[in-house]
Amino acid sequence: MRLLHTSDWHLGRSFHGVGMLDAQRDFVEQLLEVVRERSVDVVLIAGDVYDRALPGLDVVKLLDDALVRITDAGAKVVLTSGNHDSAIRLGFASRLLERGGVHLRTRVEDLDSPILFPLDGSEDTTARPDAPMLAVYGIPYLEPRLVAERLGTETANHFDVTEAAVQLIREDISRRRETGPVHSVVLAHTFASGGISSDSERDLSIGGLGAVPLDLFEGFGYTALGHLHGRQELAEHVRYSGSPLAYSFSEARHLKGAWLVDVGVGGVENVEEILWKAPRELAILRGKLTELLESEEYRWAESAYCQVTLTDAVRPAQAMEQLRTRFPDTLVLGFDPEDAAGRAKVSYSSRLADAEDDLGVCCGFLDHVRARPGDETELSALREALEAVRLEGAEL
Repeated sequence: MRLLHTSDWHLGRSFHGVGMLDAQRDFVEQLLEVVRERSVDVVLIAGDVYDRALPGLDVVKLLDDALVRITDAGAKVVLTSGNHDSAIRLGFASRLLERGGVHLRTRVEDLDSPILFPLDGSEDTTARPDAPMLAVYGIPYLEPRLVAERLGTETANHFDVTEAAVQLIREDISRRRETGPVHSVVLAHTFASGGISSDSERDLSIGGLGAVPLDLFEGFGYTALGHLHGRQELAEHVRYSGSPLAYSFSEARHLKGAWLVDVGVGGVENVEEILWKAPRELAILRGKLTELLESEEYRWAESAYCQVTLTDAVRPAQAMEQLRTRFPDTLVLGFDPEDAAGRAKVSYSSRLADAEDDLGVCCGFLDHVRARPGDETELSALREALEAVRLEGAEL
């Protein structure tokens, strides 16, 4: 049996204000191509299928279309909810969807209720109770405050509720192995210790207390993790698939993809990486404005989404407008002047103390907040404004 481990689709998300629905449609097309060409039996989605608890209508339609086309291609779907999803809304009509091959695991009550797949080539899971089975379990994102009591834990933290969920699964596996061989796959939307995070993920808790130890997942045939957006291997059979698209510039160096997992009668036989084609390159540029606009070194970035940090000692006027003449998709602009340390030594209060008149105060403010003194046009405008205020005060 062949599984395709994905997660964190975040349908409906934007990238620094740029809509990504078309890019997400393109990802679905790539996924369908893999399902057909590699004969995938089950597509796993380990949470955060949506980016918001209340997704837009076009976003819901995209998921609906994706699920229909995946099942039409001959694959089943197992989907858990993540911290961005509304578990209740995503889990709506789960029993009905199951008849069409889409299995949702969004409720605590279903933690020890696996989806069973025969590994002997048969379709009927009840025909031979002693036949080797693949049991796929789903652990949705567990908000400790909401589920601790239902899971019987004394404290509401990520470790305790995840440990309780895993224990329920282990007990179910043990019962099933009394009648025949069972191999297990667990989907879990959580932050496992050792995982490398990126800027586009929502913190599960403060201070890293949301991380759960990796050994919680020992003994399972394969653990398909979701939440972290970088595809990574934490142990041989414990992996994050990562998000299919980059959702922050911190992911510029990620190779986006998924894991293709082959399971036979003896358990997991092979895990292979699958790579998705990125719709746009991400460019992180740093330097002086003139250098960025003129150097051939940056030609490759002209069609990329760009994050630019300018290091000019004096902040250039209309910097974004100038950058976009060469890099039209500059989305983030920052300033880090080379002499920033020297300028920081001059406090704003010192600038005010040195000002000789009201115009000096205004000019000092301009220089302080944008690291560039006013030009003649700006000085003229400030003079006129100050004169108008003076005349108005005189009339009163």
